[in-house]
Amino acid sequence: MSGADSLFRRCVRYYNTMWPDNARPDNGRPGDGARTRGGQEAKRVGMEKIKHDEFIRLVNYMREQYGINLEQKLALVEGRLWNVINHKGFSSLNEYIECVVSDGTGEEAKMLVTRLTTNYTYFMREEQHYNFLREVILPQLEKSLPDRDVRIWSAGCSSGEEPYTTAMVIDEYFGLGKAGWDTKILATDISPVVLAQAREGVYGEERLDNVSPAWKTKYFRKVGPGRYKVSEAIQNEVIFRSFNLMETRLPFRRKFHVIFCRNVMIYFNQPTRDALLQRFYQALEPGGHLFIGLSETISKGETLFDFVQPSIYAKPKQK
Repeated sequence: MSGADSLFRRCVRYYNTMWPDNARPDNGRPGDGARTRGGQEAKRVGMEKIKHDEFIRLVNYMREQYGINLEQKLALVEGRLWNVINHKGFSSLNEYIECVVSDGTGEEAKMLVTRLTTNYTYFMREEQHYNFLREVILPQLEKSLPDRDVRIWSAGCSSGEEPYTTAMVIDEYFGLGKAGWDTKILATDISPVVLAQAREGVYGEERLDNVSPAWKTKYFRKVGPGRYKVSEAIQNEVIFRSFNLMETRLPFRRKFHVIFCRNVMIYFNQPTRDALLQRFYQALEPGGHLFIGLSETISKGETLFDFVQPSIYAKPKQK
């Protein structure tokens, strides 16, 4: 067997077993098991995990391809990657990177991004954003949209809790008057793993801890011990698509009224953030709103957005 064939076989084996059993996103916090097992394994074998030059190569690759800044994330990289590298047949991080780079389908790269950026999320996360949507934005749109076409984008939607929560807020707001309104939400992510989860719409009970009993009854059905599935009506309100936020041109024909991009830009370096914020600005209707994570900030000189309140920004209305 040639060296190339051997590497390809290891790539395939890695892809098929990418998530260790206790680190699957539907089994608690994504990546937590990988971090624990990776750390324990390193202590057991007593060996150096990732060499400095290999780490720098990964940092450069992620920055150049995705704008993701890993310079201070050595512990995260070791925790989330080393266990996979060690147990799936790769002899080093360099060999794994070669597998990623040589994969013409791009799937290995998407899996790498998934491992390094997927974080725990849940329904009604950062609830004040949904309160603002319900109390401020939706009443404004209801009065100002003669075509009844509400356009919302969940950018970096992960496993779907954010867009599904948004759809529930909209459904509750309009109630029986929702007929005649187009309120479908576009939800995008680069990871095929989390998009598959999102489309399935099945979640562990812990993800619903912030959901009211009334919503739990109305918008979910139990499908197994501690497992709940989003109602078909809400699932039909969300369109999931694969999309890389580093694309320099956004392929959307119409502008959005709301963009959610929460707890995503924390991974990006400043030039990448600046460029992405400019694209979001161009993609919003005048008066449209951008939601970012509560732990994220946008400095005044960083963007043309108007500050509304912490983590909420608006594109100025045309005069």
